[in-house]
Order: sequence, then structure tokens, then C-alpha cells
Amino acid sequence: MRPQSTTETSPLQWGETFRDGSRRMVGNDQLRANLRNATETIRSKRDARAAETQNWEELRHAGAAIKRYSLDHLADLLEELEANVTANGGIVHWARDAHEANAIAYDIVARHQVDEVVKVKSMATQEIGLNEYFADRGIQAVETDLAELIVQLGNDHPSHVVVPAIHRNRSEVRDIFTDNFEDGNRPSSDDPRELTMRARTHLREKFLNAKVAISGANSMIADTGALSVYESEGNGRMCLTLPEVLISIVGIEKVIPTWQDAEVFTELLPRSATGEPMNPYTSWWTGVTPGDGPQEFHLILLDNGRTTVLADPLGRDALACIRCGACMNICPVYRMVGGHAYNSVYPGPIGAILTPQLLGAFEDGDPSATLPFASTLCGACYDVCPVKIDIPSILVELRRRSVESGAGSGSGWGTAMKASSEVMRSGRRLGAAEALLPLGRAVADKEGRITQLPWPVSSWTKSRDVPSPPTESFRRWMSRREKAER
Repeated sequence: MRPQSTTETSPLQWGETFRDGSRRMVGNDQLRANLRNATETIRSKRDARAAETQNWEELRHAGAAIKRYSLDHLADLLEELEANVTANGGIVHWARDAHEANAIAYDIVARHQVDEVVKVKSMATQEIGLNEYFADRGIQAVETDLAELIVQLGNDHPSHVVVPAIHRNRSEVRDIFTDNFEDGNRPSSDDPRELTMRARTHLREKFLNAKVAISGANSMIADTGALSVYESEGNGRMCLTLPEVLISIVGIEKVIPTWQDAEVFTELLPRSATGEPMNPYTSWWTGVTPGDGPQEFHLILLDNGRTTVLADPLGRDALACIRCGACMNICPVYRMVGGHAYNSVYPGPIGAILTPQLLGAFEDGDPSATLPFASTLCGACYDVCPVKIDIPSILVELRRRSVESGAGSGSGWGTAMKASSEVMRSGRRLGAAEALLPLGRAVADKEGRITQLPWPVSSWTKSRDVPSPPTESFRRWMSRREKAER
């Protein structure tokens, strides 16, 4: 069911801190079992595809270089893209934030007097809360990707950027379909094939009656004005070809210079996302063609905090993400608590650096500023990232900003960090602090763990144990050794 939140404000930030969200989710045994099975399967397939690709590291290097070049020349590439989309019969709109993007899309739909649109899976529309915006104005946005449909019918939130319903098993999906489908289309079992066929029947009518479709895009080609969608079910192709009107809402960071650049991502994305050598369906469209496909095409270029992130010399690398989800499948934290604990449409390691930057949330006490702490810093996310985003380094930088903002706030964590900083800056003070080591050993349990400390360091022991101090400090050991060698 939809994650609980008392102060839901935005798809980028639902209200809870990561600590509160993870504490609630980690106790869900069914969720953890679903996540373990799904992520292990996808990881195995991804590793096999990467191993069998002889030039895999060269592809990663090329993908990283293309994304960095594109971000360095973003303004010029977007102007080139706009000119080519317009020349091909499309209409380009610029949206500074979620409200502007939603309002533009709604005006287009309202002009065509429809109360229902079909959608291709899109993280950009999740980010701006388009479905909810439309619903408030009497328009139903129907998700046509199977996993997104499960999430939508279950009144749920997505928990993964590629597999939004990864936290659901097939029995749960059967129950959702039974509750939402008409009598003749309700499944009689949890057989995956039957569930898929029921969803197909449900969606077929939606496709055939839709006048307007809404999509995102995996990439935009500046020198032609072409857009792409990679998908596995064919629903995207139905949305992109059958309706009369197509509205594509795309983050500005998705632009790349040329078709040749797109070849690299055609190899990197499916292997990293689902462990497939290529996507079953890859669609490209360029403006409008008389008598073929949508006759009205609108491209809404979404900023929503991206230009602010772009101005950050270190954090801007987060914009290179191609939304493959590989970092989530390997992250030990994500695999324990799932996507809902992050309280954002962007979960996992990439969400932990992207969400606080899009929101400008670096202040101690802001729920999104806690996301960079949702990591062990093991570096596995960097190892699998197809465009080599150094997520661990950005996590450390965002942690620094949060800690420094809270150092003088009077909070327990801030006070503890400030006190420890003063001690560690001075060898004399650090030596004096060693006098407390016997006390630490005295309060440790039989297994050598300290499980509870007084305020302000109680913030640490609420979620972690502290090992019992050694009987001799390194300083004293070194001093004793030097004396013995004289």
C-alpha cells in the first residue's frame, strides 16, 4: 500500500527522514524477500551481459565522456534541439518547475477536451506529480507500463526507477488486479502469464480510445531533434504511434549531441537496467509526419532544479544518470529497506545524491538532507554505474554540507560533531580523552559492544553499536615500542 506520510508535500520529498522511513520498512519481511529475489536476479543478468561484452569498460568510458560533454555544452545543445524539433513540426515549451510543466501539459490536454490520457513510463512525470495534478482537474492519466499500472492501481508509490513494483510479488499483483479490474477480466490465479494477459486486455481498450499520450524520453538528439524511448512491453510504442497528440516531458539533462552518441547508450542502458543485450522495443520520433503517428507533438523541457545542480562543480555529475537502476540493485542499503524508505521518486544511491540537490536540501534537519547518510560508502554503486558517476564522493560532500550546517544548530548530532572536531584537532586534547577509555570498557557488554551512550552521542548508538575501546591506545603502544627500541 501507499507509504504512510503525514506531511506529503512533493514527489521529490514525502515528509519523513530516511531514518524514520527505513525503520518502518526494514521490519517488513515480505518486502525484503521480494527485493532480495528481484535484485539478485537482475544483478546476475547484468553481470553476465557486462562480462560477455568485450569492450564494456570502453563503453562506460565513452558514455561518461558523452554525458560530461553534454552537460558542459547544455545551453548550446538545447537551443540546437529546439530549432530542430520546431523545424520538424513540433512545438517546444520551457518549464522552470513542476507547476509550469504540469500547467502546460494540462492546457494542451484541456484544449482537446479529453478526460483520459495514456502514459509511457516516465520518471520526469513522476517527479512533477503529473498524475495527481491531472486528477485534481478531472483528467485520468493511465499508466500503461505493467509495473507502473500495478503501482497506480495499488494506490502505491514506485520503489525503483526501472522496476517500480519490485517490492510486490505476484500474489499481491493478483489481489490488486482483482480489486480493480471489471468482473470478466479478474484473474483466477497468480500465474504471471494470466496476470499479464489480463493487464493487456485492460490496456488495449485504453490504447484504442486514447486521443492524447504523454511520455518522457531516454534521450534527445540535438542535431536532429529526435527523441527516444527504450522499453520492454510495446506499450510505449502504442502510446507513441496511436494517439493524435503526443506530449513529451523531458529533463533538460537528457540531451546529447548526435546519433552516434546514442549508439553508446543503446548498448549501455539495457545491459545495465535489465541485463538484456538490447531492449525489445526502441522507439524514435522526430516531430510530426502527415498521415503517420501523432499529428501534434509538444516537447516540454523541464528544469525543476537542474540548472542549480549544473552549477555545482562536484554535484553536477548526478545529472549524467541514465536511469538504469544498476546502483539500486547492488546497494546493500537499498536491498534491505527498499525504495519507499527514501521518501522520493528517486530512491537508492542515485536518489540519495539527486534528490537533495534538486531540492537544494543541505540544511541539517531537512528530511532530504538525511539521504546522503543512507549509504555504507562501499563504492559498489560506482563500480556498476554505466556512466561512471562517482556517487560515493558526492555522498561524502553532501554529508559534509549537512554536518557543517548543523554544527552550530544545537541539535544532538551537531553538538556531538562539533565536540569531536575540537578534540581531534589537538593531539593534547585527544591524549586527554584517552583517559576515558577504561570507562568505555566498563560499560561494554560481554561481547565487547557499547549499545547505549548518553546524549548527544546517543544519536549514534540508536542505530549502531560502538566497539569496546582497546586496552591500550595506539599512541601509548607506539610510545612503549619506541622506548623499547632505544
